[in-house]
Amino acid sequence: MSGGRSAPAHGADVIARTSAEVVGTSPVERTGADEAFEIEQELMTINLGPHHPATHGVLRLLVALEGEVVRDLKPIIGYVHTGIEKNCEEKSYWKAIPFVERMDYLSYFFNAQAFCGCVEKLLELDIPPRAKYLRVIHLELNRLHSHLVWLGTSALDLGAMSMFFYCFRDRDRILDIFEMSTGQRMHTRYFQVGGVIQDIPLGFERKLRAFLKEFPSRVDQYEALLTNNEIFLHRTKDIGIVPRERLLELGVTGPLLRAAGEPWDLRKVSPYLAYGDFDFKIPIGTVGDGWDRFIVRIQEMRESVKIIEQALDGLPEGPWIADDRKVVLPPRHELGTSMESLIHHFKLVTEGFRVPPGEVYYPIEAPRGELGCFIVADGSAKPARVHFREPSFVNLQALRDMCVGDYVADLIMNLAMLDPVLGGIDR
Repeated sequence: MSGGRSAPAHGADVIARTSAEVVGTSPVERTGADEAFEIEQELMTINLGPHHPATHGVLRLLVALEGEVVRDLKPIIGYVHTGIEKNCEEKSYWKAIPFVERMDYLSYFFNAQAFCGCVEKLLELDIPPRAKYLRVIHLELNRLHSHLVWLGTSALDLGAMSMFFYCFRDRDRILDIFEMSTGQRMHTRYFQVGGVIQDIPLGFERKLRAFLKEFPSRVDQYEALLTNNEIFLHRTKDIGIVPRERLLELGVTGPLLRAAGEPWDLRKVSPYLAYGDFDFKIPIGTVGDGWDRFIVRIQEMRESVKIIEQALDGLPEGPWIADDRKVVLPPRHELGTSMESLIHHFKLVTEGFRVPPGEVYYPIEAPRGELGCFIVADGSAKPARVHFREPSFVNLQALRDMCVGDYVADLIMNLAMLDPVLGGIDR
């Protein structure tokens, strides 16, 4: 049993028992078998999802219940399969960026960074320092955005409706900041191969600093509402425990692994972009229950604020995109005066740029764990193979370990604390 509450001790093997096992035995011999058969008759298989509006994405869970106790669980995916990876292989590298942003629709900057970073590694293209810092700022804002959606919807699953409104209030402010710097609130296409599409506008830093000054007090409010709430404590403490060793066996990463005490974070282990320049901590838990998963993400939001403040303080001057006319669009102001720039712009947008043959795997630390992009290049303007190691897909394996032996009400909480995005799972 993974949780901390007591439940009947009959294992999942009882599900496989049939009436044929008790046929032909004497009344005395059948006493124990009849009891098991009666228990088997009480088991009920139900579908949670895929159409239920309360599920996290279009996910179907085939659940075997004995009363209110989960005896077996099988996730069934594929209901929103979009073929994003295959579509990327039919598009030029330049045109694939909008596709990858829409996999994990809460972490679009991370999808773009994984893809663009992989292409840049294939090209052996180093982006300017200012571009690295601007990417870090937007990535950590996107981490806050993703965690706020998780916190609001997870609390709502447990009945705390007010948390949903508070979290989405602050999420909306982050989207306003994205709109100011990129022109879009979601799926911005702000990250380009070579850097970012444009520099931050006047007033962006002032607006962002005002948000960063106020946001820690918002996190204090979230904690004040939940950390001493008896209902929330009862629903999360000692529930859904999966040992650290088991999580490592499954390949689970991100807050789920760190909640079990493993301080694995690619921003520290293998720094990319400018993360090596910043001072921040990696929050970890102790037992890996629902409470630890909650508090780790809360502390991660505080650390993201620190990273953004340091990035703003040390933001380098200079270009925001590499000066490589083979892969980078010419400046917009040249299009009206230079025929060469206009032709170059047209060819890049329509035909794309060629990438030397090779293959690269490029991992980053996304809000749900290790997000990796693998690209095989054949020397053309289109990738021969694109594959993503999506953390939601890998982490979903842990859901059965989290739920079997606990109550079905805890299943809902465990799914919420898993924080899956089905767009990434069904990519």
